[in-house]
Amino acid sequence: MRGVVEDEHRTGGTKRPRSRGQEGTREGTREETRSGEARQKGGVSRSGSRQKGRLFVEEPGGRRPFMRGIMVHSLMARGVPFDEASRTANQVRERLRGREVVSKLDIVTEVRQLLGDGPFLEDERLPLPVDILVTGKGAGQPFSKGVLSQSLLAAAIDPHDAFDVAREIEVGLIRSGNRSIERRELRRLAYEALGRNFGAQAAERYRIWRAYEDPERPVLILLGGTAGVGKTTLGLEVAHRLGIGRVLSSDSVRQIMRIMLSPELAPAIHGSSYDAHQLFPAETLGDDPVIEGFRAQTATVSVGIRASMDRAVAENASMVMDGVSIMPGVIDLAPYERVADVIFLMVASLDSEAFANRFASRAQHQARRGSHRYLENLEAILKIQDHLLEAADRYDVPIVDNDSFDRAVLLIVRHVTETLRKKGAFDAQELL
Repeated sequence: MRGVVEDEHRTGGTKRPRSRGQEGTREGTREETRSGEARQKGGVSRSGSRQKGRLFVEEPGGRRPFMRGIMVHSLMARGVPFDEASRTANQVRERLRGREVVSKLDIVTEVRQLLGDGPFLEDERLPLPVDILVTGKGAGQPFSKGVLSQSLLAAAIDPHDAFDVAREIEVGLIRSGNRSIERRELRRLAYEALGRNFGAQAAERYRIWRAYEDPERPVLILLGGTAGVGKTTLGLEVAHRLGIGRVLSSDSVRQIMRIMLSPELAPAIHGSSYDAHQLFPAETLGDDPVIEGFRAQTATVSVGIRASMDRAVAENASMVMDGVSIMPGVIDLAPYERVADVIFLMVASLDSEAFANRFASRAQHQARRGSHRYLENLEAILKIQDHLLEAADRYDVPIVDNDSFDRAVLLIVRHVTETLRKKGAFDAQELL
């Protein structure tokens, strides 16, 4: 039964019985310890004995305990409601009770008798499940279409399309009868499948980003933008699609600096970007207090931003960082040219009416986030956006209009891979 059994954990511990002469001896104590460890790992003894009353599943790699909880999870993943999945798992266990050892086919038969073919219709075209090992550097890893589909998102395609491509590749591997595939060959299959389904550009984006799985230097993606424009949500999704594990917001940096620096030493960081000017005496600010206060805050927070970038470089870890304090011209990127690939974009909401509606929706459904303050300070927020967009234009930083979340994510991913392609500091062809 595909899914119901393939998702269950494989365990294979052993239990060595003690000899009669070992009772009460030090050797007997060691045997008890090994026996206890074996029971925790799976319960099948080296001599072939089994824990009394346990049900085991026979697999090519050995026997493992039947686990009701994992069957419930697997059935739910196939669309079976929890109550029905739980009831089915209990019934399967009762039907098989007393047999001690069963095969995967035995479980398949019982589940089909209880639920019919509905949960398994997608698998009718496939043979029984097989384990496929992806080999390459270090130890091999089991093939996972979930992992593969995630890596395909670097091609800037829809997640549903990525899963369909991964499914197509999985079907081909199973039908080929191969039990292992080299990682480089799997990349080649993915590249070709993307080319067939979405064109050469999508395939090329995938190939380029794969070169940065183990980079010689990190990729640092900076997303600037005014308050509430959606930078953090975009940053999280972009990081997910590119497989980047390090995500940081300048808000976090500012909060740390607030603890370290008192309001007397650094007043600007103790307010929001749009009301920082209220923390200064009016006579100390120029003709545009909102922008003056914002720039004062940005100048201070940028110190922490540079420290975060330096740490990522030192650890050779790619990173996505967002924040209103990430402003073109304030952070000197020249020192990073030889040690990292820095990609800077400005996120904007160019439709001011839609921007206001977004804040109103937040205020209605997420009152604890203080979204009503955004509405009260919308004029100042839009003024800061205009200032940021002017700076982006002056320093040739691309602007992404977040009028559609999905579209904005795809545009950012495409810009990242296209920028890296133009740099051409590697031979992507060697990956295939």
